[in-house]
Amino acid sequence: MAAEIKQEIALEIAHVLFIDIVAYSKMATDDQRAAIEKLNQIVQATDEFRKAESENRLLKLATGDGMALIFYHSPEDPVECALEISRVLKEQHPELRLRMGVHSGPVNGVVDVNGHANVAGAGINMAQRVMNCGDAGHILLSKRVAEDLEQFKHWRPHLYHLGECEVKHGDKIDIVNLFTAELGNRQLPSKFAPVAAAVSAAETSPSHRKYVLIGGAVIAVIALGLLLFKIVGTPLRGVRQNAVTEQGRPGGASLPVPEKSIAVLPFENLSRDPDNAFFTDGVQDEILTDLAKIAELKVISRTSVMQYKTGVARNLREIGQQLGVAHLLEGSVQRAANRVRVNAQLIDARNDGHLWAQTYDRDLADVFAIQSEIAKAIADQLQAKLSPSEKSAIEQPPTTDVTAFDLYSRARNLILTTSFSATSRPTLLQAVDLLNQAIARDPSFLLAQCQLAGAHDQLYFVGNDHTPARLALAEAALQAAFRLRPDAGEAHLARAENLYHGYLDYDGALAELDVARRTLPNDPRIFELTGYILRRRGKHEEGLQYLQRAIELDPRNFFTLQQMALSYVNQRRYSEEAVVLDRGLAIKPDDVETRIARALVDFDSKADSRPLHQTIDSIRAKNPSGIQSVADTWLNCALAERDPAAAVDALVALGENNFGMDTAQFGEFRRSFGEGLIARMMKDEVKARSAFTAARVEQEKSVQVQANYGPVLCVLGLIDAALGRKEEALREGRRAVELLPLAKDSISGAAMIEYLAVIAAWVGEKDLACEQLSIAARLPGSLSYGQLKLLPYWDPLRGDPRFEKIVASLAPKE
Repeated sequence: MAAEIKQEIALEIAHVLFIDIVAYSKMATDDQRAAIEKLNQIVQATDEFRKAESENRLLKLATGDGMALIFYHSPEDPVECALEISRVLKEQHPELRLRMGVHSGPVNGVVDVNGHANVAGAGINMAQRVMNCGDAGHILLSKRVAEDLEQFKHWRPHLYHLGECEVKHGDKIDIVNLFTAELGNRQLPSKFAPVAAAVSAAETSPSHRKYVLIGGAVIAVIALGLLLFKIVGTPLRGVRQNAVTEQGRPGGASLPVPEKSIAVLPFENLSRDPDNAFFTDGVQDEILTDLAKIAELKVISRTSVMQYKTGVARNLREIGQQLGVAHLLEGSVQRAANRVRVNAQLIDARNDGHLWAQTYDRDLADVFAIQSEIAKAIADQLQAKLSPSEKSAIEQPPTTDVTAFDLYSRARNLILTTSFSATSRPTLLQAVDLLNQAIARDPSFLLAQCQLAGAHDQLYFVGNDHTPARLALAEAALQAAFRLRPDAGEAHLARAENLYHGYLDYDGALAELDVARRTLPNDPRIFELTGYILRRRGKHEEGLQYLQRAIELDPRNFFTLQQMALSYVNQRRYSEEAVVLDRGLAIKPDDVETRIARALVDFDSKADSRPLHQTIDSIRAKNPSGIQSVADTWLNCALAERDPAAAVDALVALGENNFGMDTAQFGEFRRSFGEGLIARMMKDEVKARSAFTAARVEQEKSVQVQANYGPVLCVLGLIDAALGRKEEALREGRRAVELLPLAKDSISGAAMIEYLAVIAAWVGEKDLACEQLSIAARLPGSLSYGQLKLLPYWDPLRGDPRFEKIVASLAPKE
């Protein structure tokens, strides 16, 4: 019988999930029994367990404090099962703390002491060792399993390489952490902390490149007190080209750059007409876009590469290191009449070696074929395999109309160089006009339709035109895009942005992002938008991880860095905010908005307005044209310092632009409201009332157009409070909170609560004011110690013990 058993369970490769209960030995006997029973129930209820068992392709091995599950179909099976178990634990049994390990390896049949069939083998032993490298909540994989999983695109965003872990008998095994936005443990396992510290202290090889820490590594770096943003990102490549990403490497660590990685640098415009620079940028951008559709490549986003403009000497090795790539593509475009010449050359950034070069001299109408040919040639040089769908996508021209392409390129440049600020409206409207012209020439221009929808969404989202009419324009562009190519990743990404910006439909946006990711594997906007959605849902730490993933593909993207800084602001993690902003300033030291944001760190965290004041003075002296974009912050600084003369100057600099009550600017105030604030500061009640009355007339018009937009309504509430219209003010403030509840938008929702607190304070309802302020202070958001301590909006509450207690709760900790 024993021989029969051994023959029946012969040696073969299996996929093992090893599970144990953390701190099992410290439990009382009754608690141990209950924990094992609960674990058995959870495991047996999973879909993967049931499916494998029904097919007689599952073996179960009890291990005392856990179990081993042996699957035979696919390495995905134990991982899916682990995620199912993790989900049930999170939602129903958080008290049951497990760690799990997965490995694929040989197992064989044995007969135990009771004469029963059982299994053993290196596959099970290794799965246990993998598991032993983790802590509670971790789902760890051997590198072999990770390399198998990364062949499937949907697993790639969730794999994070940790490095080697020392196990039994001094052996070392390569470990990969698996987690999603919801499941798993993104923390660096405790067994890796000493290794990380040692690597940090070691000198790095000059032939290596720096990596961005993504996913759970952000937390690990913070815990180690390292400089997170001195690292430039890239995924690790093993024997096979894979998408397993480095996690847990400290800032000083250097690792090999992935072989199949590239940045397409700006092409040089050799045309006599300088206006052809936009056309040249468009050619370079289209080659980059084509390459980014290839899943086997890592391709740096346009935002980062455009900072390496032509016309200056380039240090290619340094650029490759900064961007975390092994290869760079340079080129030039010369356009004359109906001819175009495109020159391209591929360079190994590690040694400045020239790998490939080609010159294309053709009719202007062939420019799109040239772009496709260059992308395919580069893929061939980097030995990146193209799937049939990737090949088809690269060969499809964006348009057949060169003039339409030129108009689109101009609009895209405008959109990519503007930000969500008070001065963005004219630029976005100009982009809309250019895109409409491009579409009029070629109604089948899919990318132009997607960009047009995005421009309308931005105008709507930032409050420049928060109207149904603006949303309708975005919807029309989206419908046109889906009629053209319903399967296009660009269309699904545009729809995701529309659902997020226009409707706060997070589930719908995530579903569209999942579709877009299949054909846009290198698009950082997918990770970026996922991060924003998680942040809006109140999952700020998870959101940060996705923003870090976006930075890996777009390491010099100013806007994403600013958004990461905002995430730290919302969590009142000011020292980490400062690190992010310093990284931004290292890239672009004269950026006015980033300099102001850096000075605000001391304002918010320490109630110290001096750095902000000094920075504003410096900008006014050295870059007077740049002061308008930060005049709103200048106004708040002047109000905080009770300096009416400076406040008047800031209002003048602001021009016709609006400003926010604080640095978050969730509601926008017109110039007349600012005049009322200044007049009240100067004790001129007659002038103050006149200004607030004028502000109310203007604001009522906005409310009529945007009746269900909370930020507009809460501004009206503040104006009414300033005019002594108590009942109207409170009604409007409460309505704003109802329109933007925390469950719908954790960031704006917290701001509405803060505004209601100000309204209540201004009309003398101190109980309500302190109640709402206490809620806002406990929530992630922009409310800070410095704002409460310095800004005059809170003056009616000063001296109230409840208010002072709230202020003290946000004070910097020694």
